[in-house]
Amino acid sequence: MRSIIDKSIALPIVLIFVSCLALVIIIGCDSQSAGSQNAGSGDSVSEAPTSITVGTLATEDILPLWVAKDEGWTAEFNVDVEVVEFQSATELIAGVVSGNVDAAMTDIMVAASLFASGTDVQMEWVTLGADPSQGRFGIMVGPDSDVQSAAQLAGVPIAVGSNTILEYVVDGLMEEAGVPADQVAIEEIQKLPVRYQAMLSGEVAAAGLPASLLALGEANGCRTIAEDTQGRNLSTSVMICRTSALENAATADALADLRKAWDEAVTAINETPEAFQELLVSHANLSEAIAETYPVPNYPLCALPTSEMVDPVLAWMEQKGYLTQPLTYDQATGTFSFV
Repeated sequence: MRSIIDKSIALPIVLIFVSCLALVIIIGCDSQSAGSQNAGSGDSVSEAPTSITVGTLATEDILPLWVAKDEGWTAEFNVDVEVVEFQSATELIAGVVSGNVDAAMTDIMVAASLFASGTDVQMEWVTLGADPSQGRFGIMVGPDSDVQSAAQLAGVPIAVGSNTILEYVVDGLMEEAGVPADQVAIEEIQKLPVRYQAMLSGEVAAAGLPASLLALGEANGCRTIAEDTQGRNLSTSVMICRTSALENAATADALADLRKAWDEAVTAINETPEAFQELLVSHANLSEAIAETYPVPNYPLCALPTSEMVDPVLAWMEQKGYLTQPLTYDQATGTFSFV
């Protein structure tokens, strides 16, 4: 009798258990389906943000990144960006070489020099200087100078730092002024504040300076006698990334996400530049003397540097002896290679 009763009880229990198990499976499948739909629509489930570290100097060229962070576009495109500000180009280069940063805002000369010295990098997009109107570099003379044109500086030392974008610009401006290459004299002063003060005091006859110091000098009675806002496009800044960092799929994804956020910021800046004046002043270390009048630049949307931007720079570096082996540039990929 016991066995008959046990069996009569056990069978309904088994059926109930099987039914419950089936119900759990069905509910679980429905939940997964709903979760997938929500994730696809962005309503509830979100992936962890990608992350990337970007090195830079305190300069106007990087303003779109600060705007992207400040306005929330980096969060919108799900990228976590750590910005590391360096005090000098030398420290920035060291940060790239050591791998302390994945990407960096710099110029074509630095990108080429890094590659040539064994740190494989590639250029990702132009940050400023897609055409002559974007970015401003020039030759300035002090308030007491009688020099009126670059042509008058033939054979006269101009303060600049060697193997820099400013040396390239000064050489280009002197060439446009009709000064032969052997008549362009350079006085080495790497640090920009020191260079500016030497020009202001008359210690040197002229100096090659970036936009912010040209504006400051003009506010103090100095004169810009030549600049690169017309004619050839001499100054271009770029975002670069270490090739080894891009081998990590997560970093590559983060760079792609950052590119989207950057373009959103560029569009906003170009539409209402005055809205970002305060942010520019705070991050570009502009002097109080020019903080209210300094113009917010027009920025280009993300695009690789063209061969027309890069090839003349590589030829100049080779001519100057800054490259011991010639390089070529592939504008389809933003990469360098040895000839």
